[in-house]
Amino acid sequence: MTVTDPTTAAHSSVAVPRVAFPPGFSWGAATAAYQIEGAAAEDGRTPSIWDAFAKTPGKVLNGDTGDVAVDHYHRFREDVRLMADLGLTSYRFSLSWPRIQPTGRGPAVERGLDFYRALVDTLLEHGISPVATLYHWDLPQDLEEAGGWPIRETAYRFAEYAALAAGALGDRVPVWTTLNEPWCSAFLGYGSGVHAPGRTNPADALKAAHHLNLGHGLAVGALREVLPASAKIAVSLNLHLVRPLTDTPEDREAARRIEAVGNRVWTGPMFKGGYDEDLKADTAHLVDWDELVRPGDEAEIGRPIDLLGLNYYNPTVVSAPRDNAETAEAARNDGHGDSEFSCWPGSEDVVFHLANDDVTAMGWPIDASGLVDSLVGMHRDFGLPLLVTENGAAFEDVVGPDGEVDDPERVRYVELHLQAVADAIAAGADVRGYYLWSLLDNFEWAYGYSKRFGIVHVDYDTQQRTPKTSARWYAEVIRRGGLA
Repeated sequence: MTVTDPTTAAHSSVAVPRVAFPPGFSWGAATAAYQIEGAAAEDGRTPSIWDAFAKTPGKVLNGDTGDVAVDHYHRFREDVRLMADLGLTSYRFSLSWPRIQPTGRGPAVERGLDFYRALVDTLLEHGISPVATLYHWDLPQDLEEAGGWPIRETAYRFAEYAALAAGALGDRVPVWTTLNEPWCSAFLGYGSGVHAPGRTNPADALKAAHHLNLGHGLAVGALREVLPASAKIAVSLNLHLVRPLTDTPEDREAARRIEAVGNRVWTGPMFKGGYDEDLKADTAHLVDWDELVRPGDEAEIGRPIDLLGLNYYNPTVVSAPRDNAETAEAARNDGHGDSEFSCWPGSEDVVFHLANDDVTAMGWPIDASGLVDSLVGMHRDFGLPLLVTENGAAFEDVVGPDGEVDDPERVRYVELHLQAVADAIAAGADVRGYYLWSLLDNFEWAYGYSKRFGIVHVDYDTQQRTPKTSARWYAEVIRRGGLA
């Protein structure tokens, strides 16, 4: 069986595009296990923190859960055929930790691995290169009850799980991503509490951040021992493109603080040798960094990787507080859900502003310039090949009388952001691929099934899949190799 690396996979072009992408550019879509798989209690799978969180009254809109989701566990072959019809050259999916290792300890469950073996084989049969994400937020509930990410032991358990998954699938999966958006895991899960496990302790959030970093580094080491030398290892970060509202010293200071706890908490130890002193000073009243970070941790976290993934949706505009009323109303206008608790430990009084009033159904502003700035900045600062591992938008999609779903707003959104990727490449950024979020409408975390990001519409009662206008448009972009 031949495995094609999505960063070097070829695509065919049927017409000369106005905006062409480099040969070998990966055209993909992305999903996450808990959001699509369902089969929550089948074949040995045990609850994750998202199963527990979703079943806690008041945590998820309408009491929705991922118990069935879009039933991808039973319908994956149909879904792969959809991907092939669209011409995708690559598919980014996540593995469910509790499906593979139910308690987060001990041997793997072969039935869980068999599902992923079958998925990967089906992708390869259709010429679609798989990209596996080890952690997209579904920590086994047993590990959360033992302390979760705020305790050091979880990082070691994650590395063991990484080795199990790579041992089973490494001969067929050429690209492995350790973590997806660890910022959300740490600061929404343990800080503001709007994501699983729903804790609201700023010190725990910072401890979780360090142990997610450590888990990443340990997993890189474990993967290197198991995977073939040709395999590539990545991490996907939702780095915030932070802009001060004005050029005053106060607003620039607000931007510095958010950039530190939003971005450099990850990129410092992963790529620059350690945590920055200003981040530690901002949060010294919450954690003792000298106690939290043990000798050798930062070197472990900084193990070299091959690719860096960016998840981008909108820029982050901030200011210093103007008055108490403004702070109270606007400080949570950061796009990360409603909570009386902050997801910005040490910088709780920073005020967030919308970049503009052209927004998606999530209330997120549409500003593709931030994607250009992010990619060019990442290329300059880290010197790694880049993937856009998530980019997309939710809109109020409506099924027409003819059964079709016309979503011109999403077409416009994706076209703007693909143009931004092309602009970044033209400016010198080494961008190897784009993964549209999301392939399918699905369980959108605390919003339940109320927000639709997919380019394929899913009727949640019947599970019928209907490609939207955006899916057909994206298929043409892929066939053309660029924008018309």
